[in-house]
Amino acid sequence: MINKERLLTLFADLAETDNPSRQEREICEKLKEKLKALDIPYEEDDAGAKIGGNCGNLYAYVEGDLDLPPILLSAHMDNVDPACGKKAVFHPGGRITSDGSTVLGADDLSGIAIILEALTVLKELQIPHRPIELVFDVAEEAYCIGIQHFDFSRLRARDVYVFDIDGPVGYAASQAPTMISFQAEFQGRGAHAAFAPEDGIHAIKAAAKAITDIECGRVGDTTVNIGIINGGIAGNIVPEHCSLTGEVRSFSEESAHRKLQEIEAKMRKAAEEAGAELTFTIDILCGAYQVDHTEPVVRRFQNACAKLGLPGGLVSTYGGSVNNHFYHQGIHGLVVAPGMNCCHSKEEYTTAEELERAADLVLELILAKE
Repeated sequence: MINKERLLTLFADLAETDNPSRQEREICEKLKEKLKALDIPYEEDDAGAKIGGNCGNLYAYVEGDLDLPPILLSAHMDNVDPACGKKAVFHPGGRITSDGSTVLGADDLSGIAIILEALTVLKELQIPHRPIELVFDVAEEAYCIGIQHFDFSRLRARDVYVFDIDGPVGYAASQAPTMISFQAEFQGRGAHAAFAPEDGIHAIKAAAKAITDIECGRVGDTTVNIGIINGGIAGNIVPEHCSLTGEVRSFSEESAHRKLQEIEAKMRKAAEEAGAELTFTIDILCGAYQVDHTEPVVRRFQNACAKLGLPGGLVSTYGGSVNNHFYHQGIHGLVVAPGMNCCHSKEEYTTAEELERAADLVLELILAKE
């Protein structure tokens, strides 16, 4: 029932639209046009104003004909940079890439395209279906800050499918980690590096000692990274300030906080040994979740995949998504692959066949009778 040509045309149109985080206005307007054409009412919230963006989260409710609980379908409107001047290049055999100068934008415009195509099929064929809720969020790539300003109390669905994970269609993530960012500020004392170096307290050396002592990468069930270091103003000045920014991820919230305590302790020790002061702060970006595989949202996905000849595999992911936030609002769901590969890189690609399969899956999930 999926119209493959229409789906590919829609995907290309979306992919060629500029949409970096906090600048999703043009995508949002195209979504509104599509929803209006389907007679689906929508509302845009004020998240954009709250996060310094030009667009809010888009919500819609599609009335159903069947006496079944509603399901929630979700995908995000932004892409990682470079997200301007994108071009969808169609290759022989069905592969779709960018021109190599930007990302393609399949993360997550493939999710938006397959949801819209499935809704279009329902409308044109007048197929009876359950109620459907839609949430298209902004600034997901910026640690999901857009969805954090969404009014979850308006949602009626208790099951959600978030179309936003890399890999073959037919797989979904049922587990994701707690993600916590941290920032450390080392405050030393400036001095002339040649005339009076002994009067200075070298903040960068203190920070470097801390970094050396902190194990990064995979540490048990936890990942640790220090991704940004800033300090110093000139080569002939003992640097008085240095800042570090990093993150911890773990499937166990307890493990994540324990690791953060270890990191802070090592940083405080390095600062003390150097005679510097330390300010250490954290920001909890999202909480871990694990969906029980016996829940209806999982059974519906696996049954739909079986009907379509898809694997129906469940995986764990170290990536966060809006699904973390839905879960902690009592809405349980899966992060479903919509046909995106090599995301967050200029090598990102999808295929015509994968997009069609993913749209078939959306339609099957909507029409499921459980």
